[in-house]
Amino acid sequence: MQLSEPSLDIERQELAKQYARLMRRLSFVELVVVGALLLVLVFGGVSARLSHFLAFSQPWAAALYFVVLVVGLGIIMMPLNYYQGFILPRRYGLSNQQFGSWLADRAKASALGILLGLGVVIIVYWLLDRLPGAWWLWAAVLLSLLSLLLTRLTPTLLLPLFFELKPVEDVELKQRLTNLAKQARTQICGVFTMDLSSKSTTANAMLAGLGNTRRIIIGDTLLQQYAPGEIEVVLAHELGHHLHRDIPKLIAVQAVIFLLAFYLSDVVLKASLTPLAFQGIADVAAFPLLVLSLAIFGLAMTPLVNTYSRYLEASADKTAVELTANPQAFVTAMAKLTEQNLAVAQPSCWVEVLFCDHPSYTKRVNLARRYCQETS
Repeated sequence: MQLSEPSLDIERQELAKQYARLMRRLSFVELVVVGALLLVLVFGGVSARLSHFLAFSQPWAAALYFVVLVVGLGIIMMPLNYYQGFILPRRYGLSNQQFGSWLADRAKASALGILLGLGVVIIVYWLLDRLPGAWWLWAAVLLSLLSLLLTRLTPTLLLPLFFELKPVEDVELKQRLTNLAKQARTQICGVFTMDLSSKSTTANAMLAGLGNTRRIIIGDTLLQQYAPGEIEVVLAHELGHHLHRDIPKLIAVQAVIFLLAFYLSDVVLKASLTPLAFQGIADVAAFPLLVLSLAIFGLAMTPLVNTYSRYLEASADKTAVELTANPQAFVTAMAKLTEQNLAVAQPSCWVEVLFCDHPSYTKRVNLARRYCQETS
């Protein structure tokens, strides 16, 4: 089979590279600002002085500290978040969202983040106070269960907070995707569309949820601008993850990361008791040190997690081509997504290792080309 590869727009690729560079630099600035603040709080004695005003029993002292820290960081980072989240996407044509709508979404996301974060802090500090010897183990277990719950609730609770979901009206396409799910031995609870175009010009699709909440969700931008064969191959990629049991694999990897992160944080907290004069590992003054140690470990693990993610994504790509036997639709869909979502087609090696959790467009085309050679 002869594979026809679409030509990517050179000017748009230059824009993609420029946008990616800007976003990386802004992320680095955010990292430096947050890291510097946490270091000042811990080693500048600010946290110790602040803890005198939080003379409550744990976990309530830590919960109040968390709220103060998040609100303070939110105020400090507000100009950067506005530029990064609202100005740049509109400037590069990735967003058509109005300021009021963007602000409402930010408020909802922040409220949800604070609520979840508050719950995690209360649980962790209750464990720190009551089970100082094994708190890290139970914290990892409970956080893994929370992550599993959120995965299950994504299509029924979390996504509807930001997008309107409704059943796909195209009967033929719905049947086509349902048959594809059966072919992939995947039970789904319907095929839905979300109004992505109300806020964004990008395209996306997903297989969201677990068990009886699992459903196919397609952005309306994908429905409107992609051929049925292209939509089918995009969803076949998502179904490939289910076939390979990638979700349980990622949950297991995440659980191990939680376990290591909390264990190393326990080591850091205990080692800091004498030099930083903390009253114990549950001392509220040590809260920013706990956050800092978790963040550093998470940052160090990112390249490894991205490498594993790219491996899983490449395997799902291969399954998508095999399930549909349509490498041409796969290539044209990937080309459209690369152009529409302003993705860099061929990032440098160091950028791919540090920042990319999906294979590049070039590698995806090469995969489809190999399939053609093997089946010809």
